[in-house]
Amino acid sequence: MEKKIVIVGAGYAGILTAKKLAKKFKKVKDISITIIDKNPFHTMLTELHEVAANRVDEDSIKISLNKVFAGRRVDVKLDTVTTIDFEKKTVVGTNESYKYDYLVLSAGSKPTFFGVPGAEEFSFKLWSYEDAVVLKDHIHNTFRKAALETNTEERKRLLTFYVVGAGFTGVEMIGELAEYVPILCENFGIKRSEVTLVNIDGLSRPIPNLTEKLSAKVSRRLEKMGVKLVLNAMVSGVGADFIEFKQNDKIIHNSAGTIIWAAGIQSADITQKTSGALEITRGGRVQVDSFLRSTKNENVYIIGDNMNFVAKGEERPVPQMVENCEQSADTAAHNIACAITGKGELEEYKPAFHGVMVCIGGRYGVAHVGLPGHFFSLPSFFAMFAKHFINIIYFIQVLGWNKIFNYMKHEFFTIRNRRSFVGGHFSNRTPSFLLVPLRVWLGAIWLFEGIMKIVEGWLTGPKLTGFFGGATGWYNSILNGANSTADPDTVSSATTAAANTAIHAVNLVSTHAAKVITLTADAASSATGAADAAGSAAGAVDGVVNAIGQVLINFNFLGLFKIIFVSGKTIAESTISDYAFKLDVPLMNWFVEKLILPNDGVQLAMQIFIVVAEILIGLALMGGLFTSPAAAFSLVLQFMFVCTTGLYLGTFWMIFAGIAVLIGAGRTLGLDYYAMPGLKKWWKKLPFVRKLYIYND
Repeated sequence: MEKKIVIVGAGYAGILTAKKLAKKFKKVKDISITIIDKNPFHTMLTELHEVAANRVDEDSIKISLNKVFAGRRVDVKLDTVTTIDFEKKTVVGTNESYKYDYLVLSAGSKPTFFGVPGAEEFSFKLWSYEDAVVLKDHIHNTFRKAALETNTEERKRLLTFYVVGAGFTGVEMIGELAEYVPILCENFGIKRSEVTLVNIDGLSRPIPNLTEKLSAKVSRRLEKMGVKLVLNAMVSGVGADFIEFKQNDKIIHNSAGTIIWAAGIQSADITQKTSGALEITRGGRVQVDSFLRSTKNENVYIIGDNMNFVAKGEERPVPQMVENCEQSADTAAHNIACAITGKGELEEYKPAFHGVMVCIGGRYGVAHVGLPGHFFSLPSFFAMFAKHFINIIYFIQVLGWNKIFNYMKHEFFTIRNRRSFVGGHFSNRTPSFLLVPLRVWLGAIWLFEGIMKIVEGWLTGPKLTGFFGGATGWYNSILNGANSTADPDTVSSATTAAANTAIHAVNLVSTHAAKVITLTADAASSATGAADAAGSAAGAVDGVVNAIGQVLINFNFLGLFKIIFVSGKTIAESTISDYAFKLDVPLMNWFVEKLILPNDGVQLAMQIFIVVAEILIGLALMGGLFTSPAAAFSLVLQFMFVCTTGLYLGTFWMIFAGIAVLIGAGRTLGLDYYAMPGLKKWWKKLPFVRKLYIYND
């Protein structure tokens, strides 16, 4: 018999519960999962302030539900739930009704106004995508109007902004606004001193969830940004052009052009409507048992902001924050699966929160993080890094690579006015057409290398023994020469070996072998001369070391790999083309020596692969077609050469050029301009691509 699971709300908790249940029941056909939300997208509520203050594009905080559940057995319903009939096990929406066997209530929250007159009518909210977009447009238009206003008092009113609430949302909003205001002032020709920014709350300090020390840091940062903190003040009234509050038994009435309400939340209307059928507590939250089931209905699970649960050892209910949504979603999904299948044991909800963090603009943050009982504070840079890292972890669960790429693009690669904790260093400012000559030249070099290998016979006979062996022998001659003793026989032996290696290396037919570590004829001659001159022990040693080069670095990292950096000449005589670098990896050496070199057929196959790869990479880069995979493969080849033959420093430019043209370099004066849009559309339509999110928008 089919079992129906209905999830009300596609917020942080709901969307993760649906995905986890879909994974658990992906092979069970008689289980249906339906998720209902009034929007066709999931909103990143923790990033609303970034949109409101125009740091990121509005689309960056939306995640399409159809994309999230592509390829998964989850039925997405765009509907507004009006009532829930618990006796008939039916969720009633404006469009249709939905029968359920198990219900997950994760409808989220809405602002609460504490009965303050005019607060709901005259203040701007910040609790939805629409709120953020409306506020962004309002702030911009306010500055536009103020720039044209000649009346001094009206201009002052327009440029007065109040944010009510000094919790997470309020502080992040006022911090973001304080960072945005100087930009608007410059754009509209307004003096920064004309703008008034106020953060007001009845609290004694901002963000009491933080330690007192960190709260003090938040206060200092806001004041430094030009924000006036008004604490221990209760807002008593809000109008179209004023705010009224009580502080120290005194009623204060100030004019204001913009009032943003961020003073608290309560459960969404549909959750509060369950009063009577479910046990409703303060703030409209539903009381649950240790398995996250309603205390009045075991088939109804409450998670995220809607749940009221006091964990063992705690005095207060779990906080209404994203981490609680993530952890409660996991527990609920597990317990529903156990209830349906009858397998496994129900899990009690044991949240383990890892701290809190707050961003004050895009460049500064504070964080108190760690493990239960072992928390510590982070400096600003690391606090911001942790914030972005945690966001990325969440995005991996929701939309994988697609959202990660999108997030990094908005937060780092297209950020303007240095509004990021890494400044604007990663933001794309260099016109892409300037990369065209570099891309074409890199492609030409690869094409030349491939053609020359054909001329040298790489398609007709094995060459890799000499290609790899000559380079390895040359490195060994330098390393052994540097470590040689004063014994004449040892000196003579090492010098003769160096000479033989050098001659062998010079006789390599590949021009690329010359590029990736060979010894010149002059070096061979010098080495032989050193052997003939070996008369005394000390003199012979000096002669060998000078003849076969200089060791700069020979570092063995735990036996996993060795970093070798040498010069074919003395330091005084060396040019950049004499310095060579090799990453000696035992696993790579074993692969070459045991699987490739002993078999001529394998050698020839590898040679053909290298030749074809170099030619294709060259043509692709020159034509700007499939530039990203071509550049990536060119880096792979360079890495192979670094680990086998090594590279002269004079060739390292190819590595850096490959990195430079890795992303989007073929979209300018290249065939990717025409080919990629169509291929991108085709790629996104493939079922497995959509399911694994291995595309970007």
